[in-house]
Amino acid sequence: MVDPFPESWSRSQIENNQSERLRALVKLVSETNPFWKERWKRAGFDPSSFSGLEDLSRIPLLTKQELVDDQNSNLPYGRNLTFPVTDYSRLHQTSGTTGKPMRWLDTPESWNWFMECWSQIYRLIGVTSEDVFAFPFSFGPFIGFWAAFEGAQRLGNLSLTMGGMTSEARLNMILELEATVICCTPTYALRLTEVAEARQLPISESSVRLIVVAGEPGGAIPAIRNRISSAWNARVIDHWGMTDIGSLGIEPIDRPGQLVILESECIAEILDPETLNPVEPGELGELILTNLGRTGQPVIRYRTGDLVKQCKEVPESGCQFLSLDGGILGRADDMVTIRGNNVFPSSLDAILREIPGVAEYMIRVVTHRSMPHMKVEIEPVVEQADEGSVRKLTTLVQQRIKDRLNFQAEVVPVGVNELPRFELKGRRFHRES
Repeated sequence: MVDPFPESWSRSQIENNQSERLRALVKLVSETNPFWKERWKRAGFDPSSFSGLEDLSRIPLLTKQELVDDQNSNLPYGRNLTFPVTDYSRLHQTSGTTGKPMRWLDTPESWNWFMECWSQIYRLIGVTSEDVFAFPFSFGPFIGFWAAFEGAQRLGNLSLTMGGMTSEARLNMILELEATVICCTPTYALRLTEVAEARQLPISESSVRLIVVAGEPGGAIPAIRNRISSAWNARVIDHWGMTDIGSLGIEPIDRPGQLVILESECIAEILDPETLNPVEPGELGELILTNLGRTGQPVIRYRTGDLVKQCKEVPESGCQFLSLDGGILGRADDMVTIRGNNVFPSSLDAILREIPGVAEYMIRVVTHRSMPHMKVEIEPVVEQADEGSVRKLTTLVQQRIKDRLNFQAEVVPVGVNELPRFELKGRRFHRES
């Protein structure tokens, strides 16, 4: 008998499930999905000869730009639709962090699949029927919060919606109604911490025990997660997903610092981003995803752009899904080379969040004399806003960056509350011509 909880499956059960569903997916989209039919024909891939997981590498890789180009050329939804538009019931869109937002449709069946993913996620982080969820965000077209909210609803947990409220009002509601789980971005968790400290709200004494963060790499950065965890006296849980692939990664309660991919619902590969060959466990590579549950608008061998490392050690017991050491380590398209040093925004996040005097920051990469130049704007906390403290803070930030990343950044202080605050993803990294 197959265990009803996929996170308890053996590797053979996982791979048999993947192969069976992959065959069905390839057959379906090759018959009814115009995007995939045309794409595979151009690439010389014959779906009729596809036998399963062992043939996965025969399928050409897919990039986000191809999806964007298809939607731009075939408004409003593109051609990656397996069914008539009347079969779809939900519309979401990407945040547009790396370009124009993409629209994504779900059928009732694929949305139910989304909820099954969240059931697994909540089991892996130890949610119980007594937990009270807080969702401190406004409900727009961003899929992550809708999915997390409805996932908790379907489990029967009391869920607090907090759209259209100030951060202080949200904090008061969390405290008064004794929420135990908060779901938000790392940026907004830091913002709530900042407001709580300014208003002297006792968040460290609250009922909150778990803070699930997603949408940015901050949940995997020790300096950021430690800042959130220590302020709230709660465990920070990192979650990963994308609008176009679903909610497919979570840091289990018993494996801090690792990100488990829900391989019952997808197929994950880790490839060298240059050679596109598989990498060994422990080596850095790009995460490639094939979604098995959203047949209405599928992504198959999709280049996520996220850089990861597979854990070298495979657990003998417990969840056998793919585990990523340190979660998402960076994005291939975010890397910038400064004076011969490869730099990711997450590396700078880690440094700046370790410095208590920095309340907020903004990073700009500009071309100066044909060379990339990095300018870091820092906003001091109120207590260190005097001239002498700001001067010391600026010097400290310059030195930390030089010590860790081996180059001299231009660090410029700004006034208190001069830099923007974010409710969803923080946009602190900008490339300028």
